[in-house]
Amino acid sequence: MTDHDHPSGRRAAGRRRRCAALIAAGALLPLPALSGCSSDEREASVSASQDIAPAPRGELKNGGTLRWAIDAMPGTLNAFQSDADATTARITGAVLPSMFTLDGNGRPQRNADYLDAADVTARDPKQIVTYKINPKARWSDGSALTAADFIAQWNALRGKNNAFWTARNAGYDRIGKVEQGAGAHEVKVTFARPYADWRSLFTPLYPRSVMGSPDAFNEDAREQLKVGAGPFLVQKRDTEEGRVVLVRNPKWWGDRAKLKQIVLESLPGDKRAAALADGSVDVAAVDQLAAKRVASARRPAGSAASRKPGDGNAGPQGDGAKADAKAVAAENAVLRGYTIRKALEPAYTQLALNGASGPLADDRVRRAVARALDRQALADTVLKPLDLPSRPLGNHLLMAGQGGYEDHSDALGGQDTGAAQALLADAGWKSDASDRQQAGQNAGAPAPGAGRAADGYSDGGDPSDDRYDGGPYGDESAEDGSGDRAAYDEGADDRNPARSGRGHAGASGGHGAGARPAAAEAPLSFTGAVGSEVQQAALLRQSAAFYKQAAAGEKGEAHGDTSSAAYAKYKRYKKRAARALGAAERIETGQAPHLPGSGGHPGSGGHPGARHVAAERSAAAAPQPAGDRAGHIAVVRKNGKPLTLRFVVPDGAGSVQLRTVGRRISEMLGKIGIQTSVQRVSDASYFQDHIASGDYDLALYSWPGTAYPATDARPIYAKPQPAPDGSLTVEQNYTRVGTDHIDQLFDQAASELDEGAARTLVEQADARIWAAAGSIPLYQRPELVATKKTLANVGAFGFATPRFQDIGYTK
Repeated sequence: MTDHDHPSGRRAAGRRRRCAALIAAGALLPLPALSGCSSDEREASVSASQDIAPAPRGELKNGGTLRWAIDAMPGTLNAFQSDADATTARITGAVLPSMFTLDGNGRPQRNADYLDAADVTARDPKQIVTYKINPKARWSDGSALTAADFIAQWNALRGKNNAFWTARNAGYDRIGKVEQGAGAHEVKVTFARPYADWRSLFTPLYPRSVMGSPDAFNEDAREQLKVGAGPFLVQKRDTEEGRVVLVRNPKWWGDRAKLKQIVLESLPGDKRAAALADGSVDVAAVDQLAAKRVASARRPAGSAASRKPGDGNAGPQGDGAKADAKAVAAENAVLRGYTIRKALEPAYTQLALNGASGPLADDRVRRAVARALDRQALADTVLKPLDLPSRPLGNHLLMAGQGGYEDHSDALGGQDTGAAQALLADAGWKSDASDRQQAGQNAGAPAPGAGRAADGYSDGGDPSDDRYDGGPYGDESAEDGSGDRAAYDEGADDRNPARSGRGHAGASGGHGAGARPAAAEAPLSFTGAVGSEVQQAALLRQSAAFYKQAAAGEKGEAHGDTSSAAYAKYKRYKKRAARALGAAERIETGQAPHLPGSGGHPGSGGHPGARHVAAERSAAAAPQPAGDRAGHIAVVRKNGKPLTLRFVVPDGAGSVQLRTVGRRISEMLGKIGIQTSVQRVSDASYFQDHIASGDYDLALYSWPGTAYPATDARPIYAKPQPAPDGSLTVEQNYTRVGTDHIDQLFDQAASELDEGAARTLVEQADARIWAAAGSIPLYQRPELVATKKTLANVGAFGFATPRFQDIGYTK
């Protein structure tokens, strides 16, 4: 996965700016090639929390350059500005002081390179923390680290001077005074209000030349860091080349950096597999397709996988043509020099339920949604193929393995279909047997932005999803004579028939057996469909959904017997579903001949009213949902209106796994009578235009873990407050679900200096967050990093802060 997928500035930046670290959960595809490797091909040790090929410094060479892929050039080099990102955190971690670092379990550890001691030396009447600076510590300009640097940073970040454009002041706003202590190397920090997370402060520490002036803070530090105090310094920031070059700090007093330089190179995620194939990068966070390609290179030369250069976006591809054997062999030889480091990332994917309005404003409906989910099955989908622990995450505030982690999901309850249905009924959402007969006759426009059938995903919805996870027709390619699942073709795109060669073949559908129709590219409100055409398209989609469900039921009845009557019905219903869906899509995209400006299709003429009637008849004639046989029950309704939730998912190639998880969630909700109307939106607009603005009912995104939950998690779960202009201030609580009690528990935990008591308060807050059912944690995300085999002390760091001076090449 790419860095931004998981703001892996996660350790420092993820903690500092959880608001900037919202993760639009990305490409996490099953990885059979990795899990299928022989035992001698697997990595010797895969830890759930860290996988970095640890090696003693004595076993490493002195010198060498490390080329490390980053998602993009840093927006700023000032970690305390709003556009600081994962690359900012990586750079500052190598060149600036960190008073405390994190170990593999997310526990803060005093950094002996900078501090001889750091302790709470008084609690009454005020909390006082005394820092004893390592006398050897000095800036690269030769000046010593002193209390003046601490004082300047406090003044800049405390929130009292608006001339400093800071992104946050958490913790610094609680400080009453910073002063020199008993000697030049002692700093005393007196708090006006107790602060449990004091270890989070002064990391990174900037020199007073940056923090002492608004101009230097706001402007100069964005582009350059002239002075540092880490094992490396910034030598060059080349925006045109997309590179940041770090070199050894000659004034560094600690263990000398093993590497001579680190070159951070801007490399988008979809280009990383190709970069690995040509050996132009040494370390790169990757998605599972790229990881699969690396693993496949180890296979014998005659294997199918090893004969496909560029598999997983690596190298050139033709229209199914075989690559030159020499090119394949050369590419595999390069890839065999890499290995995949993997661990559980300190970040979790959640199902967010927008409680601001609509059905989900009722906590009973939210709890019903939560109790319909099989979180274990969802975790297995993502983590089992990677041979990582596939336990559902049971905590919003701590990751598995962190001190104090407890599973508090019992505060909400586990999966229980009966309990979920009872909650819906109590909220007034009920079903009856007549729903199935009436569903084909009572139709209206789909939910805003709906581009899918009522069950959430059209039969031809997402080719890349189908490539790795069979839907109702997951194995149909073999039955239809398509051999080795043509969907594995990287060029295939069911949403674009011009690319796939399997698209529309005329107005009446024209889909060959087994071909999947193209899905609508845009929501109805943005296409040519207007007025009655919207209803017509909705009826056709509903008809397609019913045929699809019936086909699935008949296929199950056939039990693999292709000569049975049930199998014949399955084939017939599947074709009808494809035709109905294709007709709906032509209306939605303005291609039907009766729509203004449409080129139309032969054979699809006729008066719009006549076609509308035909659509109604088609919907009425379509087989009805098969109840338990199809895995769904009748849709629940309230005052005659069905319960339909709008499920927004990102549309990019890097979000395939997310859409797979979303589809399974839709299926689970269908079993309690909840429809999901899925809207796929561009990755670029997913967060700002939908998550942050509250334009969704259900959504999947991730948050990074933190060592300081009382501070960092509070804005994520804070109760929204009315603003003077009548709007709602949500901070980072994009579910809009919160309570006064949760806020109070966070406030108490942040002020509690007894670690045991603070932990208890955090546990209570988490239990209350579960009970509120606005955010349902599903699983910790996997972290996949490709590294050269000769590299040590680098890879999937998990929670741990990298020791940049210890990264190097083995002798």
